[in-house]
Amino acid sequence: MDKPTNVLSFELGDDVLLGDIFISLDTVKREAAAAHISVEEHTAHMIVHGMLHLQGYDHIKDTEAKVMEAKEIKILQKLGYKNPYADEENVCDESCCRHNLFYRLQNIKIRENSFTWYFVAAILGVITSFGFAPFYLWMLSLFGIGAMYYMITKQNNHISFWKSYLLSFPFGAFYGIAMFWWVLNSIYVIPELTAQFAIWTIPALIGIGLLCGAILSLPFAIIRYIQRKPAQRAILFATIWTLVLWGREWFLTGFPWNPISNITMNIPMLVNSMSLWGAIGLSFVIIGLIASFVELCRKGCSSNWFVFCMFVLLFLTGCCFGYHNMMLSDNVMKSPLIRIVQPAQSAVYKVPTSRQDAQNIANQKIRDLFVWATNDKSANPDIIVFPETSYPYMVVDNLFPLSRVLNTDVIMGANSYNNGNEYNSMVVADKNGIIKKLYSKSHLVPFGEYRPLGDIIPTPGQLTKGNGKELITIGDFKFVPAICYEIIFSDSLVPHGVNPDAIINITNDTWFGLTPGVFQHLDMVRRYAIESGLPVVRANYSGISAFVGSDGNIISMMPVGDTGSLDGFVWGAHNTPYRIIGRDMWMAFILMFSIFVSISISLFQKKD
Repeated sequence: MDKPTNVLSFELGDDVLLGDIFISLDTVKREAAAAHISVEEHTAHMIVHGMLHLQGYDHIKDTEAKVMEAKEIKILQKLGYKNPYADEENVCDESCCRHNLFYRLQNIKIRENSFTWYFVAAILGVITSFGFAPFYLWMLSLFGIGAMYYMITKQNNHISFWKSYLLSFPFGAFYGIAMFWWVLNSIYVIPELTAQFAIWTIPALIGIGLLCGAILSLPFAIIRYIQRKPAQRAILFATIWTLVLWGREWFLTGFPWNPISNITMNIPMLVNSMSLWGAIGLSFVIIGLIASFVELCRKGCSSNWFVFCMFVLLFLTGCCFGYHNMMLSDNVMKSPLIRIVQPAQSAVYKVPTSRQDAQNIANQKIRDLFVWATNDKSANPDIIVFPETSYPYMVVDNLFPLSRVLNTDVIMGANSYNNGNEYNSMVVADKNGIIKKLYSKSHLVPFGEYRPLGDIIPTPGQLTKGNGKELITIGDFKFVPAICYEIIFSDSLVPHGVNPDAIINITNDTWFGLTPGVFQHLDMVRRYAIESGLPVVRANYSGISAFVGSDGNIISMMPVGDTGSLDGFVWGAHNTPYRIIGRDMWMAFILMFSIFVSISISLFQKKD
């Protein structure tokens, strides 16, 4: 192996002079410092380890390693040294805890770089994904992350960053595949797309695994490599995890899907703490609680207790503010009566065989939209909202006949064309059939709406992005628009200094059927409502369409596959600390807080 090692043994084949043992003292000094033990103690371990090698013991296989390590522990104990494979601060003599569950888990031996290691890491990644919609088994996510953190921090020997990355990679790869496999369902919705793109299914799945492994395993890889004392390690791990989440907002155009905070969606007071510090703040608290709990179970020293109690205090603070946000969201000032239309039909009626055939299909779509928008005669809506891409014609001027026929203000998704460019747009038209505002999507889907790699990988469309955040007014009703997954990006919708009444989000999840992605997309909408303090009107082509309160509560909804309309109001718009402070400033606060606490712990331990 092309790297320094601590001890080498060379057998001579002699019954008396067994062989030579070489100890690298600089390596031993470095490892002793990292493990917070004396050089004498670590050198003694190396001598015992080397002697056992000369007597025929080895640790290549797990069964052999178990025998050899047991011998080392027993010999060193006779020499007056503690178990070298136990945690560096674990001074328990084990007699008090042999029947303790955590003690038994600690003594399960999974050797690094073994098949068992990589298999268990992959399984833990899959387990972690079950905390999100539609399963909401949040305890599995806590267990998956906690168990992987325990595994990766159990050993104290110095290894290279790339070795640490490799050990963590299966967790991130399979966590990502289990979370994002549903995006490939889009290939099989339209036969023409299936014929062209089905060949990319397996490469795409492998690509998801490689990309997610590279990103989602970073916190484990870094914390294993930098080697810090347990109390510092817990807070640094939470900080690194949050930094990775923050970086996902931009990396490869950004995809901050499923922050770990989303596992709390069914815990109202806790999830509403995102009104204070957003998804990154709640994720920091959750990961910090997991890591500090693991360290506390290893040893209940004062510094570990301090960090754990600190995260508990943050947790309780968040819950208190979450309750406050829920009270603010009960403000009963209502919006105009809004009707959401959910077509819930195939994205393509049939493949047109001629221009006239295409015209007939488009006209039939318009007639269907009209029927769905007017089938409820019990109320007269002030605004009718249709989903993304539901208008079958290209918008090329300021005329919109459908709103004139409906005699109502209309918000509708359509493709628009201007100056040689095509856009994915939201049309806002008045009852006279005049388009008052045309908002175009600014955060396009790579490989779906534009070609980030040119023609290397084929892409269904090549759209142009819009200008970003806008405030739109219909009468006295003020809203900010969001098309599709624009709403998953923090700070992406509300212009600075404005106070809208709601967010109107139009989307089309037909591509994803009944996969977890549909339910997770709704949770991302709920997350944004809490962070911004704004209710959301969500029109989804195939469902789930919904009215979402500013506390993330689903006021009313239409399930996936239902066709028709849904009437409702939204209320409770208010400003939140998170919207005022912003994502980036909160990330800076978390960094400063973590540095301060880490330095304080270091000074306290030196003084102690």
